[in-house]
Amino acid sequence: MNGIVIIDKESDMTSRDVVDRVGKIFNTKKVGHTGTLDPLATGVLVVCVNKATKLVDKITATKKEYIAECVFGISTDTLDIEGNVLSSEDAIISENKIIDVLNSFKGVYNQEVPIYSAVKINGRKLYEYARENIEVKLPSREVKIYDIILLDKPTYKDNHTYITFKVKVSKGTYIRSLIRDIANRLNTVGIMTNLRRVSQGKFKIDDSVKLNDLKVDNLIPIKDILDVKKIELTNDIEKKVLNGASIKNIYNENEVLFMKDNKEIALYKIDDNNKKIMKIDKMF
Repeated sequence: MNGIVIIDKESDMTSRDVVDRVGKIFNTKKVGHTGTLDPLATGVLVVCVNKATKLVDKITATKKEYIAECVFGISTDTLDIEGNVLSSEDAIISENKIIDVLNSFKGVYNQEVPIYSAVKINGRKLYEYARENIEVKLPSREVKIYDIILLDKPTYKDNHTYITFKVKVSKGTYIRSLIRDIANRLNTVGIMTNLRRVSQGKFKIDDSVKLNDLKVDNLIPIKDILDVKKIELTNDIEKKVLNGASIKNIYNENEVLFMKDNKEIALYKIDDNNKKIMKIDKMF
């Protein structure tokens, strides 16, 4: 059984917890997810099973869409509601100002990675430095905000401002960090209070299944995951494909998936150095 399952992850679970559960259901250790969700977060977690784990890099490198809730006027060490409070201040912010600042984030910007993350510096994860109170220079990465909109009018409580927004982002974007940066442009501090991933690439929350309801029948096969032309192997190239050899590009496609008796054999892609040639990308 090779393919993916689209899990609607519940809160208070790590992405690793989900992977372990999926592995038990499919009786395999060849399982991997395609984009970590914090324990606080819920929503779409695409999990690859068996040979589909070879597609993790392809599925991970896609746009992700979230619905986020946050509060302005509070800061914590983890940038979310589960951390230790570092400061609290009055922050009553108008709807118009919030919309203006949200719009200012559309496009590319350099985002500093949060200290409580699994990004590695000198072979150690950043959260390990944080737990030991070791200072370390946080890396920045270029991320893209494709769209960001305020979903509801702000609400106000205890001199703090609460908002809910939807955002579509590139791979590697931390929503906790985005909220911190939004707050900074609003001349205050802020933390994430809730997060739900509603899509990752073409995989939508409406197509997901709760972990407790997951069955083997929910597995989506590799051929249905890949939006590429499917080609039945013929005798003249079968040996070359099975050996992973390069072939002539007679298909006018950037990628093709070779099939044999309705079974996925190999994914080929165009050679960047010679468009007349296709070379092996993934062997299944």
